[in-house]
This record gives sequence, structure tokens and C-alpha cells, in this order.
Amino acid sequence: MPIKLIAMDIDGTLLDSKAQVSEENARAVAEAAARGIEIVLVTGRRFDFALPIANALPCDLHLIVSNGALIKSKSGETLQRLLLPSKAARQVLEATPELRANAAVVFDRPHERQVIMEHVDWDDPLRGGYFRRNRLYIAEAVPLMDCLNGEDPIQVMYTGPCEPMRAAMRLLRSLSMATEFTLALTEYAARDFSLVDVLRLGVTKGGALAEWARRRGIAREDVMAIGDNWNDREMLEFAGRPVVMGNSVPELKSLGWAVTLSNDENGVAEAIGRYALNQI
Repeated sequence: MPIKLIAMDIDGTLLDSKAQVSEENARAVAEAAARGIEIVLVTGRRFDFALPIANALPCDLHLIVSNGALIKSKSGETLQRLLLPSKAARQVLEATPELRANAAVVFDRPHERQVIMEHVDWDDPLRGGYFRRNRLYIAEAVPLMDCLNGEDPIQVMYTGPCEPMRAAMRLLRSLSMATEFTLALTEYAARDFSLVDVLRLGVTKGGALAEWARRRGIAREDVMAIGDNWNDREMLEFAGRPVVMGNSVPELKSLGWAVTLSNDENGVAEAIGRYALNQI
């Protein structure tokens, strides 16, 4: 079946290890779009953090951001918005005081105060680069729960080294209210860096992609998805043509899906050429 929609992750997939979009990847995406294939970026990033990547691609596209909580156009129009209830966010924070130093509450707001933390260490060896690149959007609240004043957030986010964040996942799953939210894990073992997102119940990249394909009248058999991490699994499971990056977490490679080259070898371009443009 011809591919009518290509959904691709950003970090570890479209971007190389230097966080750049290669000319080969940009050219392949643009050619697919020129042939009438719909392009969707599907990422754990916030919209404003994903937008520079979208703008680096010379074509129109849509974005599924915050691990499926929001669907937006490139111009910023919100097309779907599934927020975490403020009450649930507060309960999660109150139940996990030991994780507070690694926590942030993320809101769907224009510009300032999108990411709220109790304390920002701008020189943190793991997170400082992200903090500095997003300085405009970050603010502090002490205690952190004080930022929950009636407005529902997108998510509660925890960041840190991989093993502590796996422990955070176990703790969050053990909460009595664990059936009231969805967890998304993104892990970069080479950098010993991980993110755990607490999202509205049922929110995943795959769920948002399925809804977008439904709206566009595109059957799942005509969807190709490309990803590399734990939080991409539901998106890959939905797609009729799932493609796993060569640099993927090992679990995704064990599921029998097609494996392309790594993100430093233009794996996205190779996958698009092979499965969407029939060039290989």
C-alpha cells in the first residue's frame, strides 16, 4: 500500500547526535511532502521547543507534541488538547516529595512560565543545557504545587540520570492513584539521561497519531512511523509500516519491525526512500 502519512520522532530519530537535521533527512522529508505524503512530527518536546526543528524542514507539516497531549499546526493553531487534571498533578507531586528536585510542571501557555520548577540549577551537568536553551519559558514556584492554581497542566515531568528515573517510574506506578494517569519514559543511555512524563490517562503518541489519521481519513495501513525510544512504542504499534532507528533502545529492535540506519547515518532519509518513495 502507498504511504500517505509519515510520522517521525525528533530526538534520536530526525536529529543526529549533534541535535541537527541533516541535509539528507530534510531533503527526503521535503520530497515526500512534495509527492503529497503528509508529514507529522511526533515528539515528547513542548511545542515551542519542537518548532525550530519543524521550521528547519522546507515543507508544511503538523506536530504532535508533549508525547501526544497536543496536536498543533506549524503556525501554532491547537487542533487537540488533552491536559492532565490539576487535581491529579497535585496529588502526584504531594505523593512524591523525594522526586521534587527532579520535577517540573509544564503548561500550554504562550512564552513565559511554561515550565515551572522549585529550583533551577542553570549549571546542572545533565539538564543545564536544556534549562539555558529554554530560559524564556522557565520559572520557579516554592512549593511547586503552588503553580497549580486552577489551570490544568500538560504534564508533570521528571528528569535525571537513567537509573533514578527508572526508580521514579516504579514509585509512580506504585501510587494508589496510578490508574488515573499515563506514564511515558524516554531514555538516552549513552548520555545517562532520562525523562518520565505523567500525562492525562490514555495520552500517548500512538493515540494522538491514530486520532490525527482518523481526522485526515488515512488508514493505519497507509501510515509509516519512525522512532527510537520507549515513548515511541504505541506510535510504532499503530502504524502499518513501523520503522525503528538503528540507534534505538534494544527492546524496539526485538519486536520484528524494520530497522533503518542510525540517526548519525541519515536513518530517516533511508527509511523514507525505501518505504515511502520506493527509491531503494
